[in-house]
Amino acid sequence: MAIDVYKEWLGIPEAPRPPDHYELLRLVKFEDGVEKIRGNYKKLNTHVRRYATGQYLEESQALLNELAKVMLCLTDLERKREYDIELGRVFDEVETGPRTMDVILLEQGHISSAQAQEARDHADRAGLELRDAFVQLKIVDPDLAAQALAQELGLSYVELGDLLPEDEVLDRVPRKTVKQHSILPLFIDQGMLLVACVHLIDHELEEELRLQFGVPVRNVLASPMAINQAIAKYYAPGVRNNSSAEVAVTPEKGKGKPAAKKEPPNQEKRERRTSVKSPDEIREQRFKGIIAINFSFLVVYFLDWLVITPNVFFDKWTFLLILVIPGSVGLISWQLFFKK
Repeated sequence: MAIDVYKEWLGIPEAPRPPDHYELLRLVKFEDGVEKIRGNYKKLNTHVRRYATGQYLEESQALLNELAKVMLCLTDLERKREYDIELGRVFDEVETGPRTMDVILLEQGHISSAQAQEARDHADRAGLELRDAFVQLKIVDPDLAAQALAQELGLSYVELGDLLPEDEVLDRVPRKTVKQHSILPLFIDQGMLLVACVHLIDHELEEELRLQFGVPVRNVLASPMAINQAIAKYYAPGVRNNSSAEVAVTPEKGKGKPAAKKEPPNQEKRERRTSVKSPDEIREQRFKGIIAINFSFLVVYFLDWLVITPNVFFDKWTFLLILVIPGSVGLISWQLFFKK
């Protein structure tokens, strides 16, 4: 019998499945606060990750991606408005003016008025985007700057370590394209291809992707470092069949050649990518490794000082013990906790 992950893991009572977006993220219906939406999503993401092992690995990853898709919908102004109207929400016709990212950061208390002016002046002098000016001046970190820009543009911001892009989507866009444009295709949701990007993708690339996938393309912002790390991970040599994807995305003009048939991803590839660790989980693993190594030195100290050569501070036995015990623990810790 299949497990009801909504009830068993999230405590959502039995009702039509799947629950609506607000019920899934445990939000008041029609909640508009981006910070509230992202905050609830982060809490639920952390909670569900506790089940991401053993027999429920596939179910947990599917739920993690569902939570991410819902968050991306509710933090995208245009998509959220369409979804709310489907649920019966009536909007006032009064439109508020756009808020720039410096105003957003100021309202959230991340910067002062003087820092906002400093960033604007630097952007004008250097010919930079305001986001890049904030980052260059080290006023805010790249992730926070990308989140503020996403709110300014009415788009979603994504932390790529929280989700697992679909193989079927990744396989259809070649490594050359994602590296050239600093993008990462994620998945198709509600009839749209969601593409994580540093800058809004240009019209030519958008049209190319639209023709390739047969659905509209929607930008989702991410930090430059996160995009680069994700490309290195999901497009590592040998992971994707880039030759077939190249033909599919960039067909020869005027020759009418059909797109190359995409081979289904093999099981070995899927197994390599079933578990995605968050930065917090990586730090926790490395902390465990450091504790294990330090503890091994304590074991050496007590064995040498109290058992093998009492009252002798350092001799050949001490050296051999250090080679054997901390050396072995260090190698094991490297494999378990440090090696990527």
